[in-house]
Amino acid sequence: MLNYIDEVNKNINIEEGKKAIENILITIYFKEGISTKELARDSLLPVPIVAAIKKEFIKKELVIQDRGTRLTIKGRHFIEEQLGFKKINIDLYMKLLIEPWKEHKEIMEIRDELQELFDNRPQADVTIDQSKSSIDTSLKRAILSLKNHNLVGKKILCLGDDDLVSIALGFLLKKLFNNIHHTTKITVMDIDKRIIDYINDISIRESLPIKCEYVDFRTPLADNFRNQFDCFFTDPPYTLEGMNLFLSRGIEALKDHSGLTIYFSYAHKSPDFQLTMQKCFFSMGLIVSEVMARFNTYEGASIIGNTGQMIVLKTTNITKSLIKTYYKGVLYTGELKETVRSYRCKQCDEIIKVGCSEKFNNIETLKSKGCYKCNSQVFELIQRKNMN
Repeated sequence: MLNYIDEVNKNINIEEGKKAIENILITIYFKEGISTKELARDSLLPVPIVAAIKKEFIKKELVIQDRGTRLTIKGRHFIEEQLGFKKINIDLYMKLLIEPWKEHKEIMEIRDELQELFDNRPQADVTIDQSKSSIDTSLKRAILSLKNHNLVGKKILCLGDDDLVSIALGFLLKKLFNNIHHTTKITVMDIDKRIIDYINDISIRESLPIKCEYVDFRTPLADNFRNQFDCFFTDPPYTLEGMNLFLSRGIEALKDHSGLTIYFSYAHKSPDFQLTMQKCFFSMGLIVSEVMARFNTYEGASIIGNTGQMIVLKTTNITKSLIKTYYKGVLYTGELKETVRSYRCKQCDEIIKVGCSEKFNNIETLKSKGCYKCNSQVFELIQRKNMN
């Protein structure tokens, strides 16, 4: 079957990219009879550009002008078979488009299904800057991809996934398609084999379209992962070095198109730090499409106030990776600023040090092993010392 999106793009070649053209056709699918002006408002494009795109769709016999813009049988077949919308629950999809953050019954049902899976996640490894997001955060990230037409029929990448965004995406798709086969593919790349094994087990048990890969982002991306994906999620180490490396690997994994989306979660930072961040985005040829403060919440991440922002980035025609070779520099927060914390066992008063160079790398490991004198698992922080 012809890819009509490519054909239309060849004829008009808009700066916003093929994704904008595809989104207009999907909008017509869900809003039959929509006017050109409303299409322009929904797509944030000028009316003349939308009219030119619609004219091309009419030439391809995908839509007709009849009391607004409507799909032909050919157009509906293309969207359902080639773009992946066949058998989708249209009512639920529209509810999430119109009111994405409302506590819809279906989302609460997914939340209940995810509760045990999130509760049993591997403990956060703070030495690689892990901090567990809440269920609601991972679900919001999944819904955000739907809102931006980056979910159905797409190849989605999660660069690191201790937050289980891939699982949230998979369960949302199950609800949208009522457990019927769909064409979305999700790939997880992570250096933590515990996370990979945990997601793999869930994916097999729940029949989710997730494939996990062990990847060290310090190493250049393998050729079979390059130019493959429609969007990616990442919640990288909270260092500029980590940010640049994760974004660089993700950019290499994206298809070489303008207008693709990057869901970039990061701590709230000072204006000067964020200015430096945005200079890095600019040097990669990325634009900031949206900044959503306090979008992410985390369990036990008191150092960042338990919250983080969602920065939605978009690719352009000049988007490029900054790091293409092996990366040998510092990456994680602990490598830049080593911290040693002293904890007192609440049962025997033994003082135990926790840090990258100590016997226990993090408090989670100490709790799981217990005090070496009395085996208690309850501790209180009494001192935090910078070693650098």
